Amino acid sequence: MLRFAATRLLRLVVIIFLVSVGTFFVVHLLPGDPTVAILGPNDTPSARAELLKQLGLNKGLLAQYGTWISNVVHGNLGASFLTKQTVANALGEAVPIDLELIVFSQVIAFVIAVPLAMVAALRPNRAFDQSATVTTFGLYGLPAFVIGPLLVLGLAVHGHVFPATGWTRLSQGLGSNLRSAFLPSLVLGLGSIAIYYRLLRADMISTLQEDFVVMARSKGLSTPYLMVRHVLRPSSLTLAAGAGINIGTLFTGAFVVEALFSLPGVAYILVQSIYSDDYLMVQGMALVAAVAFVVIIQLAEVVQLVLDPRIRRA
Repeated sequence: MLRFAATRLLRLVVIIFLVSVGTFFVVHLLPGDPTVAILGPNDTPSARAELLKQLGLNKGLLAQYGTWISNVVHGNLGASFLTKQTVANALGEAVPIDLELIVFSQVIAFVIAVPLAMVAALRPNRAFDQSATVTTFGLYGLPAFVIGPLLVLGLAVHGHVFPATGWTRLSQGLGSNLRSAFLPSLVLGLGSIAIYYRLLRADMISTLQEDFVVMARSKGLSTPYLMVRHVLRPSSLTLAAGAGINIGTLFTGAFVVEALFSLPGVAYILVQSIYSDDYLMVQGMALVAAVAFVVIIQLAEVVQLVLDPRIRRA
């Protein structure tokens, strides 16, 4: 077990290092010059050269990377060239929004997908299964920029059930926070419903044919107890792996939702920083998002290990 954990940890460190290298050099390949945005009308060759020196951008890329990664290791992600706000402070304001959106969206997805998959697996290819499959994949095929405005129109503009835009932080009240988070979380989680439904349904159909399930049925166990106690866990391995990858990709999908609902999350700030050539803000935000994706994938492997200890012997 210790060897397994050490191997996974070493792999995580190597991946994070490669991610930091890729993030830094990709950002510096982007067109544009941050000095132009900073200096504005005072942009002259001499002023630009002086500013580049102050920002450390007159050095070679390897020297710049060395300085940046050294600061990152010591907890300093830098500060915006334009607003002077530190990346850590910006992340402190934006990350809670993204985390709540992702967690809430996945709660919604699991609450809907798991019961649907259980019922469909009991009677595959019947009317309910076919209806659920068509409905979930219909929702999956609708992009966020299409389904989002429709939900806003129905539930916010006409229904007045939820606010159309804006974000109420948790510190301002749980009820108001959940109302402002529900619609963007629902839009973000709709695609996950189809993914989780199909993964769990397929594995449950296979598990229901196993000998231990047939024996459990012969003992007269009720169907709900049988599905929850004997079928759900061994059928969740593929679901756990799929959920890990899917949750990681939600960081990128969150931008459309954040833009649609005017939410100042990580993706929204990242794109705004790209437009303004704010290199340090882009590097810090992109690095944190990439590392979060990698860590989530590794956590998904840990969940798989908990569900099936045979994995570490593979």
